Amino acid sequence: MTLAAYKEKVKELPLVSLFCSCLNPRTAENPTYKAEDAVDLAWCVIKDVEVIELNKRASGQAFEVILKPPSFDGLPELNASMPQRRDPSLEEIQKKLEAAEERRKCQEAELLKHLAEKREHEREVIQKAFEENNNFIKNAKEKLEQRMEANKENREALLAAMLERLQEKTLCKTCRATLGKNTNFYVFIF
Repeated sequence: MTLAAYKEKVKELPLVSLFCSCLNPRTAENPTYKAEDAVDLAWCVIKDVEVIELNKRASGQAFEVILKPPSFDGLPELNASMPQRRDPSLEEIQKKLEAAEERRKCQEAELLKHLAEKREHEREVIQKAFEENNNFIKNAKEKLEQRMEANKENREALLAAMLERLQEKTLCKTCRATLGKNTNFYVFIF
């Protein structure tokens, strides 16, 4: 099995690729091995991982990778390295309370300012909508009055034309009636 094949097999294990520096290409800038060489388990030293070579098969080699549980031996205790927290004095507590009160006041003032701006915007929107509605009503009334005036003028003109025709008809009837009695009299209406 080649080194590349071994690396691919080991990378399939989720945590091994994170712990093993031989798999990380950034840490091994100038490797001392060649990719064509067979796997040499001696050059890959890992504290928390143990690799055991199993029997060789016709399809290749088999390895068993055993992850050791983490050990905390030799590590300094975290409590020893952390500084002890001292009790705050009355002045420090008072300063923190005053700073918190100041922050609350600033936040409240900012909120009130935001609400006032929002109300002002709402008033402007309502005023604009009211003005647009009034303009629409005014324009609609003007158009309606113009239509009514035009209809009235048309109706009056139609009635005047009808009256004129009626008068002409009555005049023609009287003329015919008169002509029917008098054969010498001719009336021409132009």
